[in-house]
Amino acid sequence: MENNKKPDVSFVWKITDDVLRDTFKKNEIGDVILPFVVIRRIDCILKPYNETVRKNYEQFKDKIADQNLEKVLFKAAGGKKFYNTSKHTLVTLLDDARNCEINFKNYLNGFNKEVRDILTNFQFDKVIAKLIRNGLLYQMIQEICELDFSPEKIDNHDMGYIFEELIRISNENSNETAGEHFTPRDVIRLMSAIMFTPDKDVLNKNGIIRTIYDPACGTGGMVNVGKNYILENICSEGNTPTIRTYGQELNEQSYAIAKSEALITGENADNIKLGNSFTQDQFKSSRFHYIMANPPYGVTWKKDQEFILNESLNPDGRFYAGTPRVSDGQLLFIQHMISKMEPDGARVGVVTNGSPLFSGGAGSGESNIRKWIIENDWLECIVALPKDLFYNTGIYTYIWFITNKKSAERKGKVQLINAVDFCAPASKSLGNKRNDILPEHIEQILALYCNFEENEFSKIYDNGAFGSFYLTIEQPKRKTNGSLDLRRGEKQPDTDKRSYESVPLDCDFNSYFEDEVLPFIDKESWIDLSRTRINYEINFTKYFYKFVTLRESVLIKKDIIEKEHEIQGLIKDILS
Repeated sequence: MENNKKPDVSFVWKITDDVLRDTFKKNEIGDVILPFVVIRRIDCILKPYNETVRKNYEQFKDKIADQNLEKVLFKAAGGKKFYNTSKHTLVTLLDDARNCEINFKNYLNGFNKEVRDILTNFQFDKVIAKLIRNGLLYQMIQEICELDFSPEKIDNHDMGYIFEELIRISNENSNETAGEHFTPRDVIRLMSAIMFTPDKDVLNKNGIIRTIYDPACGTGGMVNVGKNYILENICSEGNTPTIRTYGQELNEQSYAIAKSEALITGENADNIKLGNSFTQDQFKSSRFHYIMANPPYGVTWKKDQEFILNESLNPDGRFYAGTPRVSDGQLLFIQHMISKMEPDGARVGVVTNGSPLFSGGAGSGESNIRKWIIENDWLECIVALPKDLFYNTGIYTYIWFITNKKSAERKGKVQLINAVDFCAPASKSLGNKRNDILPEHIEQILALYCNFEENEFSKIYDNGAFGSFYLTIEQPKRKTNGSLDLRRGEKQPDTDKRSYESVPLDCDFNSYFEDEVLPFIDKESWIDLSRTRINYEINFTKYFYKFVTLRESVLIKKDIIEKEHEIQGLIKDILS
């Protein structure tokens, strides 16, 4: 059942109206409120442990190594992965309005390194400086202290919903860049339904451990929504598997949001890493059960080109199958994700635009990557999504589902689902997002996937159907008298008459040439086998093309004549 939980985040509007309005722009509100919510949640969690932490800090700070001191303080903080050694809390800062600024900075410096790292990547110092310049720091702390985020009042699960809603509001307020780091929840829920439903029997158990990884995690929404989908839609009551989430993100502020959500909801924040997944892979030796991503579309990898091309020469590297054109790295992400599949069984879901389906001709890097994926029988299903689903683009997009544990009925086959009409107009347009995939649409698309049958919206093909021989047809040069122009007794190609043919892999291309090509060209023509290439592409338009019968010309002419008479009658009435 779809989760309809709507957390109460009305405090956002109160703080905006009472403190931030006219000082911060609408698209900056999230930059202020998100880090303050993080430190307020931590402040509430640490309240019972503050005295013990400070006593231990004073007792051991000059007597043991920093690494050992940190372990002592983690233990003093109830085993949490954060602590604060300052004598202040957010609430006690309000007791000394005159020294609020210096005491607040002392309070922030009291946090352990990981929390300070999060605040640095939030660029929190700029927020604080602006609040101080405008005389609003004390008032902001006052407002945030009105919120009770203690675990007794709000558990980790509910805190995750609050933070998710804050992220959504923040991205909606700055929707011109939201799509770069934020995937709409309806898209993630559809992906989750198809990702996790096949494993329902395995996931619906206590004691098992499963991992979810996103190599372009943005603010962390994909892995968190995926985890919640498992717990709420896959698991029956009483069965709670352990789901561990992992992610890597290049953008510092998005990384800070993802890491802080992990921290304040009880996840292991160390599983969220900062850096370029291509050149700074933080999970080199890790493998995962589920891998989800919405990598950037059409983004150049030129600055990483030397590193990636070097790795592509390594048979054990991630990119050995091929490299796409330098202007678009989507197929690099897909290869990276495949390299992270748990050998005993993994499922991958990745959102792309249309380019990875068909860009690049025979022998290109793109075609070779598709060939590698399909011939290894990893591609399970592709779903064509409605347009206008994302904040920063209105184009059609697709979800690829890849697995190394296909069910018996799916082996050697690929399912294509045309879901472009499974949506409803959004109640409010946000940037380019004008459509929503509703819960009933998710159920319908999931049923198409699970039923694995051919119909108007679902097509099933053998793997080989996506491949073809790309033949170079040469016609011979001839002299003015019509005789062959021979050199050393061999025919010479006339490059002006060179042509190309695409022939399905399951077809004998020699017979095809003899029957379908040669009768219409010079009888001395031939196939240049040295130029023959294999091409793989997935052409959704071709597979779901609907032939529309054209109306007969006499009927069209009749309509035109009737329309002309109608217009002439209107003109006559006006003039009379």
